[in-house]
Amino acid sequence: MGRDAQRLNILAGKILAETIRTTLGPKGMDKMLVDSLGDIVVTNDGVTILREMDIAHPAAKMLVEVAKTQEDEVGDGTTTAVIIAGELLKKAENLLEMDVHPTIIAMGYRQAALKAQEILEKISIDASDKDTLLKVAMTAMTGKGSEKAKESLAELVVGSVMQVEEDGEVDKDNINIQRIQGASVNESEIVNGVVIDKGRADPAMPKKIEDAKIALLKYPIEVKDLETDAKIKLTDPAQMQAFIENEEQMIKDMVQKVVDSGANVLFCQKGIDDLAQHYLARAGILAVKRAKKSDMTRLGKATGAQLVTNIDDLNPEDLGQAGTVYEKKIFDEVLIFVEECQDPKAVSIILRGSTKHVAEEIERALEDAIGVVAATLEDKKVVIGGGAPEIAIAKGLKAYADTISGREQLAVAAFAEALEVVPKTLAENAGLDSIDALVDLRSAQEDSHYYMGLDVFQGEVMDMRETGVVEPQRVKKQAIQSAAEAAEMILRIDDMIAASGAFEGKGDMGDMGGMPGGMPGGMPPMM
Repeated sequence: MGRDAQRLNILAGKILAETIRTTLGPKGMDKMLVDSLGDIVVTNDGVTILREMDIAHPAAKMLVEVAKTQEDEVGDGTTTAVIIAGELLKKAENLLEMDVHPTIIAMGYRQAALKAQEILEKISIDASDKDTLLKVAMTAMTGKGSEKAKESLAELVVGSVMQVEEDGEVDKDNINIQRIQGASVNESEIVNGVVIDKGRADPAMPKKIEDAKIALLKYPIEVKDLETDAKIKLTDPAQMQAFIENEEQMIKDMVQKVVDSGANVLFCQKGIDDLAQHYLARAGILAVKRAKKSDMTRLGKATGAQLVTNIDDLNPEDLGQAGTVYEKKIFDEVLIFVEECQDPKAVSIILRGSTKHVAEEIERALEDAIGVVAATLEDKKVVIGGGAPEIAIAKGLKAYADTISGREQLAVAAFAEALEVVPKTLAENAGLDSIDALVDLRSAQEDSHYYMGLDVFQGEVMDMRETGVVEPQRVKKQAIQSAAEAAEMILRIDDMIAASGAFEGKGDMGDMGGMPGGMPGGMPPMM
């Protein structure tokens, strides 16, 4: 209760931030996460680490939500958001010890977050040309296992995002990453169409169809089971034969409807009966059964086909077009390629990797890059990276704090200092002296040179425009806003009370402390 609850919540946030802090930046380290089954995930992606960790403390879970929101909104900057939130809580703890009321701190943080957004707007650069998009993609992938092939992967990412863009908006779901191990990352390629991780429904079906007419069907091509329990009494073997023939005729009629529509490729979201597969093969139709809903949506975007929910409604107008549809085996994966579509609004990336864990980490880097390129294309605003925006915002907030009367001034100044954790962490993770780096950065930005940032490869402060370190404005905007809101919410909690249902039968909340990385071992009995 009271200060104890605040202290434990702040401690939870600080420990969570410290846990993933070492992963930030191009020289950040990786974490190996091992679950109860022995499955391994090796990554330095903040949201993946937090998602995989077994976290029980409720305040820590709130910071995990910050990372998830950041991932959903932008796709990158999850580690930044969490370490800023952790640092805000750390600074708030110092203010609480000075007897500054939590409400005052929360109000100051809110004012500082609003001012930070204003300053961020001033230091942003208008840009969405291809060269900037490539820089944004490479910045997002640096230090994430894709270092040696980031130029070629950036080309794939920018090409795919620009292809699926519609009216200034990008639906990231229309970009499908098909991960296949067993080759170098450099062999990754973009497919101007859709790749389905399934093979033909029947080996007798054609392997390749030119000038494809594609039908998308959300209807089973099989005899439906009776919905109610029923018994059919047969008194004559001829009746049995007639029953079987009737079922066969129903399936034959369904296949005939597909043939009559003019389709020579069929993607079915439901099942296809063995007999139906035989008839489809005889008709020279390439069919895929039990296709995923997401794949069906992408196929519609790429080929222009309409998803039909009743086979009786299938007609030539519903069909999509593709130059070629074929089955191909890559490594040990059998895939269906739908290519040569006319202006497809869905694309696939075949991502190669020498091992499963390498391919998985590069896929995460690729997803981050897709997110930031999409954000840049939509907002058309970027900021220079390398800790430069955080130093510029901190400098502006310190000047703003001097204009505020009352104790909120302390909270605004604390917010400014908290933002400096980003360049400080970049320096620490690169093996540099963090104090020297901060002093040099502040000095370099004295004359409004807000593009001066820390080049961790050279180990010195440089003009980050020349090094090509660029990030979308949305990454910083979302990270600062969500970190401030999470810290504010945690600070306003003064009691933690066992709720009925969630903690039924437990007189205390001792298990809320259990979390890897040294989370407090428990809380005293509540009642």
